[in-house]
Amino acid sequence: MKVAKPNSIAMKKTTINIFGILLIFSLVGCLREEFEDLPRARFSTAADIFTDDFVGMGSDFYFPYQTAKPDVFSVDDNESYRGNASIRIDVPDANDPAGNFAGAIFRIDGAGRDLQDFNVLSFYAKASQAATISEIGFGQDFLGDTYRAFRTNVNFTTNWQKYVIPIPDPSKLLEVRGVFQFAAGGIGPEGEEVGFSFWIDELKFENLSSVAQPQPLVNNGEDQSINSFNGVTLPVTGTGVLLNVDGFDVRVQASPSFFNFNSSDPSVATVNELGEVSVLSSGNSRISASIGSGENEIDAVGSLNIVSEGPFLSAPTPPDLAPEDVVSIFSDAYQNVQVDDYNGFFQFATTQGGAIDIAGENIISYTDLNFVSVNMFNSPDVDASEMTHIHVDINVRENIDPGDFLRLQIINNNGPGETSGTVDLTTYQPLVTEEWVSYDIPLSDFAGLGATNDVDLIFFISDGTISDIFVDNIYFYR
Repeated sequence: MKVAKPNSIAMKKTTINIFGILLIFSLVGCLREEFEDLPRARFSTAADIFTDDFVGMGSDFYFPYQTAKPDVFSVDDNESYRGNASIRIDVPDANDPAGNFAGAIFRIDGAGRDLQDFNVLSFYAKASQAATISEIGFGQDFLGDTYRAFRTNVNFTTNWQKYVIPIPDPSKLLEVRGVFQFAAGGIGPEGEEVGFSFWIDELKFENLSSVAQPQPLVNNGEDQSINSFNGVTLPVTGTGVLLNVDGFDVRVQASPSFFNFNSSDPSVATVNELGEVSVLSSGNSRISASIGSGENEIDAVGSLNIVSEGPFLSAPTPPDLAPEDVVSIFSDAYQNVQVDDYNGFFQFATTQGGAIDIAGENIISYTDLNFVSVNMFNSPDVDASEMTHIHVDINVRENIDPGDFLRLQIINNNGPGETSGTVDLTTYQPLVTEEWVSYDIPLSDFAGLGATNDVDLIFFISDGTISDIFVDNIYFYR
């Protein structure tokens, strides 16, 4: 029996092939290390946006706000700070059928710009008469507005002046397409505003040495504490940066994405890069923030302290009533009628809040209550004339002192022929701190109300004796 001899040629080829593969891997590894050491390619670092004409913006860059007058923008060859032309915006008056305000963004038609080398957006501006521009800035692109920064209530005069919008953290602006935005209404009393024009020239990004002392802010620089529940998502608001520009303080509103957020107890609440706080379990967690990194990191003034009470305790489930036996104003159990709003913000009312979602539960939350109304006077008639009772669930979120009260008022046919009636809920059963109390009140108890064929308003009145309440399941029934 012959034994096959090893094929020396094949073995040599195999050895050479293995060596070749190892050599290739080695070369690829070296090249990868060399490539990683090279600086990454950057998007355009061009500074100019408009200097007599638009620079690098493409052809389709102007996007008006949805309810703004669309045709307010033009290039004016008769006005300029420098050169031969400027951007002209014609703000409409209050009665313009095409829209009663001017507002739009300029978004690059193509790849964005790398703004890491700049610290401000600057421009020269003037107006046909002294006027206040509601918002002006950059970063709004209608594609998420991740890195938006803007100033509010900027005063323009009839002379050319230079304005700057400081950049909160240039290191994050690797590709920006939304390079300019504005919003402005007319001048004068509400409903009687008259239009005007303003001009923008030499619109560009710059790096100015006169911008200094940045102070980041969250919650507008205040330490705020909020009671919450598991499963709730809360936004960090009031984010901005206060800077010194040429000796003057300038406040720029900034998207939360400019900030680095931190939770003191992530088991209670976490916070993502968008400033969205997710409440996970009972306990306390302080949400703080900073801007920048390393030796350039600056802590923000202000914080949000989350006090989670654990799982949310829902209001009692209403009974299963036939549709013809209920007229529901606010309840997940029934089909609700059309409601204008759950807080009319009437003159002299201090009440804040309205309808909210707590971990999938729809309730009404009122804070700083003195009086507040659920409004239906602009809705189709809410006819409760066949109903006999009104139901409401109340959860008081604070300690209850002797003399505290909560009144319920119903107004029918709001206007010259209106009728109304009021009851004090505490005469039916006591309010209880942090517990739901259900009230079923005969409509006949509302002295003076009479008809209920056109219910326009339902008021909750405490005159400040009780400030914070939850409300659920407001409905008429029989």
